[in-house]
Amino acid sequence: MSRETRTRQMAETRHPPAPTADIARFEEGQRITWVSVVVNIVLTAMQLVVGFIAHSQSLIADAMHTLSDILADAFVLFANRKGAEAADADHPYGHGRFETAASLVLGLLLAGTGAGILISAAGRLQDIGSLPPVGVAAMWAALVTLAAKEGLFRYMLATAERLRSPMLVANAWHARADALSSLVVAAGIAGALLGFNFADAVAAIIVGAMIVRAGFKFAWAAIRELIDTGLSSEEVAAIGRTIAATPGVLGMHELRTRRMAHQVLVDAHVQVNPRISVSEGHRVAESARQRVLESHPEVLDVLVHVDAENDLLANAAVKLPDRAELLAHLCRMLDTEPADIESTILHYLGTRVEAEVFLPAGRADDVGLAAIRQRVDHALLDDPWFAAIRVHQRIAPI
Repeated sequence: MSRETRTRQMAETRHPPAPTADIARFEEGQRITWVSVVVNIVLTAMQLVVGFIAHSQSLIADAMHTLSDILADAFVLFANRKGAEAADADHPYGHGRFETAASLVLGLLLAGTGAGILISAAGRLQDIGSLPPVGVAAMWAALVTLAAKEGLFRYMLATAERLRSPMLVANAWHARADALSSLVVAAGIAGALLGFNFADAVAAIIVGAMIVRAGFKFAWAAIRELIDTGLSSEEVAAIGRTIAATPGVLGMHELRTRRMAHQVLVDAHVQVNPRISVSEGHRVAESARQRVLESHPEVLDVLVHVDAENDLLANAAVKLPDRAELLAHLCRMLDTEPADIESTILHYLGTRVEAEVFLPAGRADDVGLAAIRQRVDHALLDDPWFAAIRVHQRIAPI
């Protein structure tokens, strides 16, 4: 094996490549954004040319608005590419929050667009008499722009919802805002052609308010994700039922969720039988994790903490001595040396400890073993730490 091959395999082990589904999602997100870029470039050129020829200031302003969309699309392309990158040492959960940040920026951009329309409409209302006459060509250009942007919005929204990408959904609604602003332009041009110059400004105020509301709605959703707002109670309950139905899970508490762009991270505490082994408890936790990942495709990862008891009610075990101190105390109770004990299993249960002590084969005969157990039972009467100690002796092989 060459050095280059070994280096590549080591890199893939540390940071495995993105799953095929993530790659396909990234490519489709890039595709619809590039479609938006091409459409907006064509519309910007058409609006500028017709706007100057037909003396339509509103059409020229809408062209500038469309030009700003091209810049927004470029930002989305960058964020979509970053969000699709695999996890690395600095971003162990992946780069999905790039999409969240982009959603926040796009939401604010949407709100700014609406505010600009409101300000422009207010200016038109104050100076209606000075508006220049416009040509009929401007009306046709506005209608073509309106149809193109509405079609672009529907195409982008359907794809974004299928990909469950808040960033792409926000960008789709940005296209709808563009369509509404084009509707304002069309209404204004129609009003000017019919002699009702105020119609453009009134419609612009209504639509501008709608765009501001939509922009703040998307920005607020992104902020909620950035501050780790959990899923809805219905979604959390569904995940909880999946975990609780896992064989070996006796109870569940502290189920917490948070979004990572289009995916979800889950933390849960599960209660298992306190006397099972660590390896069996780990298997129960892994089983619960796998069931959630299989039943809830939006979940990226699940962290399952195994508890021997409901530590929401109490966690008194942390006040008990650690293993070394307990084993030393246990040897004194058994009147033996640590080397004479083969193994010890400690069960931290509530405020006390239960112990399973295994003596090596041949350590004592039946009478001696009974005496050890009797001595332990007597010592337990006033022991501050142990609630029960069960002494076993291995059976000698035949």
